[in-house]
Order: sequence, then structure tokens, then C-alpha cells
Amino acid sequence: MPRSLRFLLPSFAALTVLLCGSSLRAESPAWSVEPADVLLHGNYAQVQLVISRARPSEGGATDGTRLAAYRSENDQIARVDERGRVYAVGNGTTQLVADVAGQTLTIPVSVDGVAAEAQPDFMRDVAPILSKAGCNMGACHASQYGKGGFILSVFGFDPKGDHAAIVRDRQQRRVNVLDPEQSLFLQKPTMRVPHGGARRLTLDSPDYRLLADWIRSGAPGPVADPAKVVALKVSPAQLVSQPGETQQLRVVAEYKDGRRADVTAWARFDSMDEGVLEVDETGFVKVLDRGQAPVMVRFEGQADIGTFVVPYRDNVTLAGWENRNFVDEHASAKFRQLGIEPSPLADDAAFLRRAFLDATGSLPTIEETRLFLSDSDPNKREHLIDRLLGLTGDPNLDIYNDRYASFWTLKWADLIRNNSKDVGDQGMWALHNWLRGAFLDNRPFGKMVSELVTAKGSIYSTGPANYFRINKNPTELAEATAQLFLGVRLQCAQCHHHPFEKYGQEDYYSFAAFFSRIGTKNSQDFGVFGRETIVMVRSAGDVRHPRTGQVMQPTPLEGEPVDSELDRRIPLAEWLTAHDNRMFARSIVNRYVSYLLGRGLVEPVDDMRGTNPPTNVELMEALTQHFIDSGHDLKQLMRAIMVSRLYQLDSQPLPENASDRKFYSHYFVKRIAAEPLLDAVDYATGDPTKFQNLPVGTRAIDLPDAEYPDYFLNVFAKPRRASVCECERMPDENLSQALHTLNGDVLAKKIASANGRVATLLKEKKPHEEIVNDLYLATLTRLPSEAEMQATREFLEQSPSEKECYEDLLWALLNSKQFLFVR
Repeated sequence: MPRSLRFLLPSFAALTVLLCGSSLRAESPAWSVEPADVLLHGNYAQVQLVISRARPSEGGATDGTRLAAYRSENDQIARVDERGRVYAVGNGTTQLVADVAGQTLTIPVSVDGVAAEAQPDFMRDVAPILSKAGCNMGACHASQYGKGGFILSVFGFDPKGDHAAIVRDRQQRRVNVLDPEQSLFLQKPTMRVPHGGARRLTLDSPDYRLLADWIRSGAPGPVADPAKVVALKVSPAQLVSQPGETQQLRVVAEYKDGRRADVTAWARFDSMDEGVLEVDETGFVKVLDRGQAPVMVRFEGQADIGTFVVPYRDNVTLAGWENRNFVDEHASAKFRQLGIEPSPLADDAAFLRRAFLDATGSLPTIEETRLFLSDSDPNKREHLIDRLLGLTGDPNLDIYNDRYASFWTLKWADLIRNNSKDVGDQGMWALHNWLRGAFLDNRPFGKMVSELVTAKGSIYSTGPANYFRINKNPTELAEATAQLFLGVRLQCAQCHHHPFEKYGQEDYYSFAAFFSRIGTKNSQDFGVFGRETIVMVRSAGDVRHPRTGQVMQPTPLEGEPVDSELDRRIPLAEWLTAHDNRMFARSIVNRYVSYLLGRGLVEPVDDMRGTNPPTNVELMEALTQHFIDSGHDLKQLMRAIMVSRLYQLDSQPLPENASDRKFYSHYFVKRIAAEPLLDAVDYATGDPTKFQNLPVGTRAIDLPDAEYPDYFLNVFAKPRRASVCECERMPDENLSQALHTLNGDVLAKKIASANGRVATLLKEKKPHEEIVNDLYLATLTRLPSEAEMQATREFLEQSPSEKECYEDLLWALLNSKQFLFVR
């Protein structure tokens, strides 16, 4: 090439870019297909194709699965339908062709294992069809008495029993191996004879042909050791989308023997938010509205989700937002992803009241409020949090530890169900004092839980031993431990496979086996009438599977069997609180997020299943790692949340975030719980409540028992400690509560008390403005606005007396939402 031309090449290339660059940059990414190669094994194998085109600027993709035109180059090897589903026909190789929006995709296909006479497997082939059709659901043949005399096990947890019901029951009237088409088992779901469950199969469907072949082959039952599904994967796992768009999902099951198979055709799909997503039985999703929602996918005892993110708007400014720690980093990333504008910061007064109530369950004093509001230190909020949590290291500043310990003892005593009705007064006090001592010492929560689940000895002298009197048998202990410290609700798995989770009866009874050797005996060390119980470890005792009779080995959830000759609970405690057990850490993090931010990242907070994902996965994982790295330090966990801008946002929503109920774009207002509310009333009125058998001055948050005959606490839903569920403490206000504060005797007597706040202020002969300021500071933790002060002046002029004026003003403040709620 001449040298002159070589010099011209760079210029020519630049000119080419100038002339063609805009069109090249505008070219959309190419369509792609998943899977790129289709492998089909066996007569009934199917694979769902998913065709998509990435949208890099949005982080999403356009689904072209239903837009494409498909054809097979050899229908004797494989065929494909208009939905992009590929079916095995005969052994060999071929190609599929998909034409979509002017682009042609070629997909190689390989088929093997197709036999002239098919031999369907009951567990691998037949059972999934029954589940997909809903035959083994509680509303159909798995109801208590079945339907039409035909009874199946719930979710197919008893395959042997199901096979017997289909093939042996009622003199084998349901199957006809000589003429499968005449089998009642096939005639009913195809509506060739009347069927109360409507049409479940069509005569031309692959599932119908599979069932007919199974009957023709003699309707064999489940094999002794079937290949079990151990995991499920949904793709796409997460997708950014827009209203009106669609997406085909693909589901792949992984079996214990390592085999992987596309099971999209037999998986069950459910939208977890039908206001945002709609999904049909084929896994075809339609996006209806904006927000974030998962699709739950279930197959043979396993479950997974595909999450759809549908931004509310394309761009947000996050005006004034400044990340204060990792909590804010992940929160702001979610705001940007969803297009949500957060509210501004709450003012100092709102923050002060919120922080005191959330950390200590009490209001600040008037003096503390005045000091904080007048403080000009830009870091005063962070300093306050450290003082409330006792993290300054200065005894003169760490003065709230007693209130902190009382409040969180109350919270966990509710959940553990410490109750004199179950363990007697002495046992109740022993457990209460142990909890309170642990919170006073800021004992690592993992250590607390370990002490609790391995406790033994006298329930009077060893507080945590009462856990084994509250929960009296292995199954109760398994359920309580899993729900309290793992956020797993195992109850359903006691009788059948959990409908929305991967846990079945084997998991349930293997976990219960950790507690199979716990026993009790009576002791008279505290006197013959002392009713003392000793919790002890026996040398023998097992849990058996109720259906198979098999002795179950103690096994952690999703773990391998582990035992100890000394005490089976020791390896349980080690696993439960281990550094790498993120299940434990996540469950505690989720609870504390709900306590401080008004709702958990997962709701309900004690239902941490795989099909109930966090609203902000990255924030959950970051907080979980922080909690683990801190050595399960609850105060450090609380501090990380409380110092964040996220926690300190105003509770007043903006027009742009008013519909947000999941992502914390504004602080979620929550009603003050019964005990802190009564303490707040006592402080505001200056008239403390006297509790039965306890000295005057005992706060409601100090109460050790559920059994106190206090009408106020009962009306405001003090739990009776009958359940480990957070839901026992009802958070919603009701009419009886409103009537009690508006017209009840308790408030009226406290307000009018001769030694109360109003009477004391009148005796001190303070000016009107000072009295009003004190009443506002004592109730709402703020000073009145000028308009509010003017209204009180007018009210004073119209009142028969100063006493009535200020009593009525205090009554109005106590009935205001600003007093009754944390905002």
C-alpha cells in the first residue's frame, strides 16, 4: 500500500464514523435466546425458550418470546409451538428457527431418550401434573374428605398414599390399564364425564398423553428412592420493566442426582402483588402498574421468585439527600431504581421524640427537650443516639441504659411468652431478670440465644430454663425456635410440605429432634409447695416421622445431620448463632428494621421464606453483614439504622412518594405500644400508675408479666403472650381506644389529679405562655406554634377557670395524633 494512502486511512476512518456513527449508535442490541442450545431427554421433555433484547440504559430487557414466529426444521425430532415451547418427538438433532422483528435466530436441538413405549415415572412425571392442575390442593381432592370420595395428600406429601388412591382405591375403578382412554382418572379432568373441578386437561395435550401412557404401562407407583428436586431457578431472576410490558418466565429444576430439567410446563405461578403483576399458568407475566413485585414459582416442594421492578418515574433528583452511612447508600440506590423522591428530614423535635420512644420506650423530659432543641451542634442527633444506646463510654452521659433494658426486655419477653400462668411467679421473674440483665450488659444476641436454647436446671434459679416450660415438647420448641430466631414458620410442615417454602415433614421432625431428649423433674429445694421444675437432658429419646415411623436425626434447616452425646442442643446453638448463619442474622435484622422504620424489609417480619423477598435485598444483606461483623451487637445494629438519613426522614409524604408503603421514602407513622403509651400519659399528666403488687413508680415498660389487670393496657392491646407471632401485639388503632382516651376515667382522673402536672403548674403561678409551653413539651416534645399559642389565649378567655382551661388543653394534646403516634 502506498505511503500516502496509509496516511489517509485514519482520516477515512474518522470520516466513516462521522457519516455512519449516529446510525451505528442508534442500532438496538440484538435479540438473544435462552437457552442457546436445547437439550431434550425423554418422551415428555419440554423446554421453554425466552427471547429478549437488552435495554442497557434502563437495566431492563424487551421480551420477544411471543413476538417471534417459530418453526422446526424437522418436526420428527422436535416441534415448537407459538409460545416458544419446544417438545421432544424423536431421537436426533435438528434446528429451530425464530424470526423476531426482522432478525432470525437459529437454535440447535438435541433429543435423546425417546422410547417407542414410554415408561412414565410417578414422582418425576405424574405427580407434577397433579400439582399443576391443582388436584392436590386443599380446595380440591386434598381437602379433609376429598371430593367425590377421591382423596389426595396435601401438595402430594404422601406419594404412596396418592398412588394407592388413584390405582387401588374403590376396586381400581379410576384406572383402566387395558383401555387407558376409558379411565375415570382421565375422563373426569377432560370433562368427558361430569367433574366438579371443571376441565383440567385437554385430549390433545402432552400431559394427557403422558398420563395415558402411564396407565398403559401398568400405572407403576413411586420408586423407593426417587430423584428429588433440591433447587429451582427462575429466569429472569430480576427485571426492570414498564407498565404494559410482558415477560415469559423460564423455570429449571435441579435434582439431587445432579440432573437439570426445564419444568416451566409443570410449575405453578402466582403473582405476589396482583396490583402490579399478572401471571398465567404458562409463566407469561403482564406488568399492570408501577412498583416492585415478585412472581412466586413452585415445583415439587421447591420455590423461587422472579422480581419485577417497575419505576414510578424515569429520573429523580433526591433533593438534599446525603448518604450518612451504608444504610443510606442502599436506600438511595433503591429510590433511584424505582424513581421515588424521598421526603426531607424531620425537624429536631420530631426526631427527638422518635428516637427516645424507639430506643427507650419513653419520652424525654421537658428539660432534655429544651436542651436538645437549643443545641446548635450539627452532630447533636448522632450524639443523642449514642447516649440513648449507652455507647458514649462516659457514665455521666450513658444514663438511659436502664430504660433501654426495660423496653427491650418487654419486647422479647412478649415474643418468648414469659408468663406467670405458664411458669409461675418465680419462674416468670427469673426469666425476666435474665433478659433484663442481658440487655443491661448488652450481651451479644447470639450468646443470649445460645444460652436460651441450651438452658437447663431450675426454672427458679436459671431464667432461660423457663423456655422449656413455656414450650413443653419438641415440636413446640422447634416451631418457636425457628420462628423467633430464623423467621421461619414451620407449622405447616408438621402435616405436609409447606405451601410456599421448601420445608417438608422431614425438615420439621429433623429440626424437632434437637429437643427430643429434654425432660423435666420436680424438686423441693424451694419447699414442697414451691412447684419448682428442673429442666434436664436425658440419655435417650427420639422423634419419629409420623408417616414413615423413621427415627429422625437432628438436622439444622438446609443442613446436614449433627448430634452430640452430651446435649443435642449444643450443636443446634452453635449452628444457629454461627458467624456464617445468615438466616439467623437476617431474621434479627428484619425485626429491628420493623421496630425502627415501621415495617420490615420482609413482611410479615417472622415469615422469612424464599418466596417472600426483602423489598431491598442489598440493604438487607448489608445490615446482615454489619450485624454479623459486630458480633451480633444489637446496639450497633440500632445505631446503624438510627444515624441514617433514612431513619430521620419526615413522616409527611410528598406527592411523589405518598403511595410508597415499602421503601421508606418517608418515615412510617406507628401507634405507640400500650406500655410506652401509658408511661407517656403518666409523664405528661404527672400522675404515675400504681400496678398491682408492684411499688409506686414502676413504669409500664418494667412490667415482667402479661397478667396485669390494668384496663388501659388491655384496651391498647398489651399482648397476653400466647403466641410467638409479632402479630399478637396489634398495631392498629380501634374505636375502643379512641373512646377510652376521649371519655375514659383513666385520663380524666390523671389530668385532674391534685398532684398532677396541671395542679403543680397552677400552684407555681407560672405565666400562661410558660404553662402552655410546658404542656406541649411534656406531650408533643415541641413548643407550640404562634397560631397554637394564640388559640390557647383565646381558649383561656372563654374558659370558666384557669384549671379547666389547662386541663382541657392537656386532654386535647393527649388525644392528638401527634401524641398517640410515633411520627
